[in-house]
Amino acid sequence: MDKQTMIAHLNQDLANELSAIIQYTTYAAKATGPYRPQLTQFFLAEVPDEQLHAQYLANKIVALGGEPTTVPTKVAEAHTNQEMLEAVLVAEQAATAGYTQRAKEAEEFGDKGMAVQLEDMVRDESGHAEEVERILRDWPL
Repeated sequence: MDKQTMIAHLNQDLANELSAIIQYTTYAAKATGPYRPQLTQFFLAEVPDEQLHAQYLANKIVALGGEPTTVPTKVAEAHTNQEMLEAVLVAEQAATAGYTQRAKEAEEFGDKGMAVQLEDMVRDESGHAEEVERILRDWPL
């Protein structure tokens, strides 16, 4: 894995994290119904983790000599609480898979510190996915 490919892959991850920040922020605003307070709090509580991931990725891209993207990937449209939760689940599962792959690439690239950090991000994202799966388990209420 060469440096430019690593930077490109990290920039894709960064675009996804920027999208996640937007997704959680807008979904928090759009939550409705009797569980709005809990869903709003749940969505907003995820934003700091995604911000930390985005900052790590941007810093690593710069350290490798690249330019961090400022363009997020498209946020999935969702109109109901259930659609929002399902969209979040898809995004978190994709992030888990992406960071699992990126950790392997970082290992191949020879950056053990980055591999360990990306594995920590796998833990974060898979934990988020598990929590959403539990919320959706008995949905609709």
